[in-house]
Amino acid sequence: MNKRQTALERAAELKGRIQDYMDVKDTIPRGMAESEQEKALEKKQRILALLEATEENWNDYKWQLKNRISDVETLTKLISLDDEEIAAVQKIGETYRWSISPYYLSLIDDNNRYDPIKLQSVPMVAEMLEEGLADPMAEEFTNPAGSITRRYPDRVIINVTNQCAMYCRHCQRRRNIGSDDHHTTRKELEESIAYIRDNPEIRDVLVAGGDALLLSDATLDWLLGELHAIPSVDFVRLGSRVLVTMPQRITDNLVGILKKYPPLFINTQFNHPKELTPEAKEACDKLATAGIPLGNQAVLLNGINNDKYVMRLLNQELLKFRIRPYYIFQAKRVVGTTHFRTSVDDGIEIMEYLRGYTSGMAIPTYIINAPHGHGKTPMAPQYLISRGKDSVKIRTWEGKVFDYPNKPTRDIKEFY
Repeated sequence: MNKRQTALERAAELKGRIQDYMDVKDTIPRGMAESEQEKALEKKQRILALLEATEENWNDYKWQLKNRISDVETLTKLISLDDEEIAAVQKIGETYRWSISPYYLSLIDDNNRYDPIKLQSVPMVAEMLEEGLADPMAEEFTNPAGSITRRYPDRVIINVTNQCAMYCRHCQRRRNIGSDDHHTTRKELEESIAYIRDNPEIRDVLVAGGDALLLSDATLDWLLGELHAIPSVDFVRLGSRVLVTMPQRITDNLVGILKKYPPLFINTQFNHPKELTPEAKEACDKLATAGIPLGNQAVLLNGINNDKYVMRLLNQELLKFRIRPYYIFQAKRVVGTTHFRTSVDDGIEIMEYLRGYTSGMAIPTYIINAPHGHGKTPMAPQYLISRGKDSVKIRTWEGKVFDYPNKPTRDIKEFY
């Protein structure tokens, strides 16, 4: 058999391995599909009419924030809910705050009771299940100063606000949401900055909340300037979901502020391909063009993305937006979110399916946060089967097993 024939047979084998995905990928709703854009536009027009607003209002993030939908009467005028669902929203609202930006609401498909946008934004009765913890990360016990959270030797979080464009139903910090929005005081921020300055081993600072990008431009400019001026801080990361829930926040003025303080990274959270819309792409393009790297930290959520085909499409679409898939998080054991939790087996199956079946750049790390704030712990399929004295036994993404040489490393000087 000649080389070309061998290559053709191997190519046919590989094509067969991807056929299952090719058969289903166009059935997965995605925000860049023309059909989804048409539905979102129709819903947008209904929202604008009800709120007596204009296109200019829609593109103004302050209007989006001010007009978040947070009452049942308005919600039921904009999306279809049956009596049971309405009762659930009313009941949950007595215990847990909910609020949805007009933009994110426009992405809900009324024809799908289990629409992934709806599941993430509209309260459901399962939130009354009491299993779980209010603070599974033990953040209350990792706060050495100001609004700092410290769980690692060289990096910290500064929690700057409890405000979000939308209050995700799976939120890990729902205990902090309360009944109204408030930012961390300037005094607490100054105390946090002083702590970082006084501990030079801290080289990585994550600004989070809530949503870091819901601070005012002036406050962000001041805070980033203060952190940028600390010699021991190598870089700053911003944790934000506005790219998903309110992309109008990415204004030219904001981008101008952020680009003043390199290296600066933004980590966001797209959980489903439906969230990757033209508006989100425009926001991502602004940031990426300004030289700000973007990473995605998806959360593995039951009924939303615990599907190997959905997660594969999500990660491939993210790369088109110039967002690097970074983490897939196992949903934390937060009280009121039991219905979103999946088995670890779901996550391992997804990781098994991604490796070899798509680009390495489209493969994030699957993470479980160890209990009580003991840190991120990577989960992965087992590719190293055994280790011998002179070789290791490995398993490939196709399930083929090979022996691979594993001689002790020789001192480089022996070769000279």
